[in-house]
Amino acid sequence: MASRKMDKYELILEAALKVIAENGFHGSQISKIAKEAGVADGTIYLYFKKKEDILISLFQERLGGLIALFHESVKDSASADEALRTVCNIHLSELENNVNLAYVTQIELRQSNLELRVAIGNVVKPYIQLIEHILEKGVQEQSFRADLDIKLTRLLIFGSLDEVVTSWLISGRKYSLIGQVDKTVEFFLRGLK
Repeated sequence: MASRKMDKYELILEAALKVIAENGFHGSQISKIAKEAGVADGTIYLYFKKKEDILISLFQERLGGLIALFHESVKDSASADEALRTVCNIHLSELENNVNLAYVTQIELRQSNLELRVAIGNVVKPYIQLIEHILEKGVQEQSFRADLDIKLTRLLIFGSLDEVVTSWLISGRKYSLIGQVDKTVEFFLRGLK
């Protein structure tokens, strides 16, 4: 029974990801999400109190999984350079491979609703902290500059990756995000050394 309940939850989240990517959060009615998921409108309310909860859960589940993948992938990195390359590669390749997630993260991450901004910020915070730890490791290894402003630099790296994905979406996905990894990492490393 718990498995069927989890399946419906996942169906609803996948449907919400698609509907929100296509229509934006404000243009995505519960009825559209329910139709896409193949469930009754009322079923949505068994899992979520309101539409905002769906978006928050999407960020928690999908971005949370991505952040867990970042952590798992960099834990055995030999160097900060390698860890940074791994993060960039995962960030760009995962979003290229899941265009709906790319649209939702790039557009809905900028929600004006305070409750949503706070909830989404809490989900993104571990990613920013991971970037900070990579930078600290680089400084300790002496492969990154000792005078590096780590707090500012972690935001610059996150913001740069974010902008690379946004520009890719705006361009109509005319090129490969994964193809941008080497130049992006090279740019970061030139500033960090």
